[in-house]
Amino acid sequence: MKNSERKIANHLQQDVVKVSGETIFINPFLYWRRFDENTNRWLREPGQMSEDQIQSNRNRFYPEIEWTDLSHEQKLLKDATVEMFLKTIELISTFHPYLSSGQLLEVERKLTIIKKIPFEKWVKKSFAKKARLLENEKRKFQRERFISSWKEWLSLENTQQAILPLIVTIFIASFIGWSLGISKNSCNPYFEQNLNQLD
Repeated sequence: MKNSERKIANHLQQDVVKVSGETIFINPFLYWRRFDENTNRWLREPGQMSEDQIQSNRNRFYPEIEWTDLSHEQKLLKDATVEMFLKTIELISTFHPYLSSGQLLEVERKLTIIKKIPFEKWVKKSFAKKARLLENEKRKFQRERFISSWKEWLSLENTQQAILPLIVTIFIASFIGWSLGISKNSCNPYFEQNLNQLD
């Protein structure tokens, strides 16, 4: 077996468990072909389950953690990972309804051991993506508000009355500057000499 094939096989082993001879996917994204759009969004977006439901299952998936010692950010990460575990178990029980409660417990135990770190990494990426989208929306809103305030200011009658003389003054000053520049060049011997050479 080639190295690339071995890597793929090892990766798949982390996404699949065997229970009573049956192959069960413990990577929830491997069920995507059977999802509708709502289920896909439900799985991918953290915060789809109630806070009570997540908090009551914290010790089920993180029995080793003292939650009071965690920072707010760490709790958010762990809670979103607990949510991923709950969603995955729900998907497994939906797509494998024949599994007994004992078999589901076996799947859950293997899921918790194998997928804890990958789920945490996925949640971190999801949070980072959401933060980027929020930042982009914020910048877009600020741009639109800036342009809107300028349009509103320019549409005011007082603004137009103040700007019109300013524009006329700038135009006249530019014209006078240009005229003086031309007349200065026309009196310049170097300018005349160049004109004579052109003749």
